[in-house]
Amino acid sequence: MAVPAGMDLAGPYVELAYVDAIGQRQRRPLLDCVTARFEKAGPVRPFRWSRGERHFAGWYWAATTGQHVGFESWLERDRLVLMDFDPQVAGIASQPFWLHWHDGARERRHAPDYFVRRVDGSAVVVDVRADERIEPKDAETFEATRIACSQAGWHFERVGVPEPVLLANVRWLSRYRHPRCLHSTAADRLRDVFATPGPLLSGADEAGDRLATLPALFHLLWRQELAAEDLPVQLLGPRTVVGRAGRSAR
Repeated sequence: MAVPAGMDLAGPYVELAYVDAIGQRQRRPLLDCVTARFEKAGPVRPFRWSRGERHFAGWYWAATTGQHVGFESWLERDRLVLMDFDPQVAGIASQPFWLHWHDGARERRHAPDYFVRRVDGSAVVVDVRADERIEPKDAETFEATRIACSQAGWHFERVGVPEPVLLANVRWLSRYRHPRCLHSTAADRLRDVFATPGPLLSGADEAGDRLATLPALFHLLWRQELAAEDLPVQLLGPRTVVGRAGRSAR
């Protein structure tokens, strides 16, 4: 397969260790792996938790892929929900590979938290760490990861604690992310009602029985067929103005 344009061939020699499609562990030079579909890769280490640990690991069902994706902390879970909500994200894998490199004194390794494939075909490697928890050794690791990603033609992002209002809204909508929430008749009525922007609850009532229309409405907001005004800065409520996506909800 062709090597992506824009690759940076300068930098330290890096190898990737990963689990292939048949479950076998592989270790290959980074530059041999740049076109691999790591968004479909299995995790290179297990997600474990035990009593008394600060972090809580688990699995999240991603609507983007229809598959479970692992996380190792609440912060990783929150970022995973936001990635699942992002319409530009086409695939997500957690702990997709180990990066191995030598820092001049010893061999180092790091497993990034997520590999993301975007709808335009580009790739993003994501590490999740709150700003106040980044020690000097962590900063060195993230910089080494950034350099490795630039060699491969991938983007690299280190993300921290998300904005609380946006997170609260997206977590609420994520409860309705499964397709079973989409009652087709209610969804059609909601699309017609909110062709003209209006308040969330009164629009749901106009479309029919709330028991059917509210789950469908929240699912359409999750899919971003409909859009809520000021979603990043104002909590969803009965008077939140909702309209068709791509139109002003004012």
